[in-house]
Amino acid sequence: MVFSTVLFLFRFLPITLALYYLAPARLKNTVLFLCSLVFYSWGEVRLFPVMAAAILINYTAGLGIERFKDSAAARRGFLLFSIIGSLGMLFFFKYTDFFINNINAVIGTSIPLLRLTLPLGISFYTFQTMSYSIDVYRGDVKAEHNLINFGAYVVMFPQLIAGPIVKYSDVAERLHILKGRVTMDRIDEGISLFIFGLAKKVLLADGISALWYDVIGHDVNGVWEAGVGLSNASTPLVWLGIISYALQIYFDFSGYSMMGIGMGKMLGFDFPDNFNLPYISRSITEFWRRWHITLSSWFKEYVYIPLGGNRKGLTRQLFNIFVVWFLTGFWHGANWNFIFWGLYYCVLLMIEKIWLLPHLKKGKVWPHIYTMLLVIVGWALFVGSDKGVSLGLLLQKLFVPSGGVSPLYFLRNYGALLIVGILCATPLPQKLYEKFKTNTLMRGLVLALIFVVTIAYMVDATNSPFLYFRF
Repeated sequence: MVFSTVLFLFRFLPITLALYYLAPARLKNTVLFLCSLVFYSWGEVRLFPVMAAAILINYTAGLGIERFKDSAAARRGFLLFSIIGSLGMLFFFKYTDFFINNINAVIGTSIPLLRLTLPLGISFYTFQTMSYSIDVYRGDVKAEHNLINFGAYVVMFPQLIAGPIVKYSDVAERLHILKGRVTMDRIDEGISLFIFGLAKKVLLADGISALWYDVIGHDVNGVWEAGVGLSNASTPLVWLGIISYALQIYFDFSGYSMMGIGMGKMLGFDFPDNFNLPYISRSITEFWRRWHITLSSWFKEYVYIPLGGNRKGLTRQLFNIFVVWFLTGFWHGANWNFIFWGLYYCVLLMIEKIWLLPHLKKGKVWPHIYTMLLVIVGWALFVGSDKGVSLGLLLQKLFVPSGGVSPLYFLRNYGALLIVGILCATPLPQKLYEKFKTNTLMRGLVLALIFVVTIAYMVDATNSPFLYFRF
């Protein structure tokens, strides 16, 4: 079920909120758990047992770690049970065919592919449930004894499919508040965040995506609609297209995260921020402190620091950076272009760590240009396995000047929207909103107008799933 659909907005969400608000305090987590199961199972009922297994594995691991607190071997055993069980399911469903393909290519075998359906959100809830078991093992949180409460934490629908990656410690306190969890202030703030996130997705991400799809083509209800084609596009048009993709993926993913955080507020929970204006960054290091914050934080806390972080000398630190970014790329998808994308950022971050970062801090304009140029090239690597895209041809078109279809037609059609998108990726909208935020009437009118326009566009347009659903 996609947030930006009539089914979700006018059926599932209001019914769920009504049931949740009307439920007695002691039953709110049960209502949340059951409604979230309906949300997840709507289009993935066949693969629900995978999520159920993830819940049971980590629930059991948490209890076992706590129960045998005086036995180091038993505690390690339960932690390994959590890690192997969780990662085992992720690797089986997400990476089996990747390894079969590569084995076949290297040694000439013809092992048949399994062609497994990837369970929705498995990359996200795997990290989420593993972090719980690790935190219990480290003594950072107490084990959850109530299976319904733990299940509600894992399957909570606002963050289930594509994050943000919510740690148990982020919601544990409020998960056990029986009265006063939901307040009018939280509901009000949640509605505002949800409307802004919905507008980001529908008005900006989906609108801007049309430019990129006009270049490479796209799938419409199972039918492939051809675009200009990379081979026919000029270098300026390809640059314009990849810039539009950079804006699309930002507004798509940050919009989803904002909607999720907003719904979390409506339910009485405080989810961590996932984006903080990444396109204003003046270094790659800063960019990754602002982009997909919960994923970066997860790798830092559960991989980088346990490996030694920056405490064991520069050589070890660079090795740790390599491990983190190889895994980051691999987490995003079972394809070599994602691994190259992760290693690309690994190299850039190493260069900044060794030499460049102090120089970037001295400038304002050129560090921003440097950062955005490299980020846009990074998105070219990222999108390289999409249908209609040949990574080699895309990079050739970007860096070897060539003629072809001019970008002028696309600038006439999409230029104004691109400018709006660029402005909305800066602090300007937030500053404008702050000016009338305290004026209840004005604020309400603006939010209502944005919501009505968004719904009108959403109803008229073809449904577009969130990009990060496939991860």
